[in-house]
Amino acid sequence: QVQLVESGGGLVQAGGSLRLSCAASGGTFSSYTMAWFRQSPGKDSEFVGFITPAGRTTAYANSVKGRFTISRDNAKNTEYLQMNSLKPEDTAVYYCAASTYSTPSMYSRSYNYWGQGTQVTVSS
Repeated sequence: QVQLVESGGGLVQAGGSLRLSCAASGGTFSSYTMAWFRQSPGKDSEFVGFITPAGRTTAYANSVKGRFTISRDNAKNTEYLQMNSLKPEDTAVYYCAASTYSTPSMYSRSYNYWGQGTQVTVSS
């Protein structure tokens, strides 16, 4: 059974930066497409971005493109989300997710395993 644990959330001022981490245990981390999603109160879950198993390909939502960067360290079984130029509208609970499917996806239904989430709050 794969377990995912996010860390690194917190309170930051607009324009600031945070780096989230997602540590995986169980399973074969290096074979999974990894992604980040986020959810704000009263809103649906939103795709943030994904990274393919070897880290060669990333994709991002338009709302974060150019500000957020996803990376991974397969030796450490860890995925990262570097968030720069943060805006109040980035405030949400951020979830990491793992997919065992061969085709990377921006849809939450394609992800088998989920972390518990970490809160990111951006003040104006």
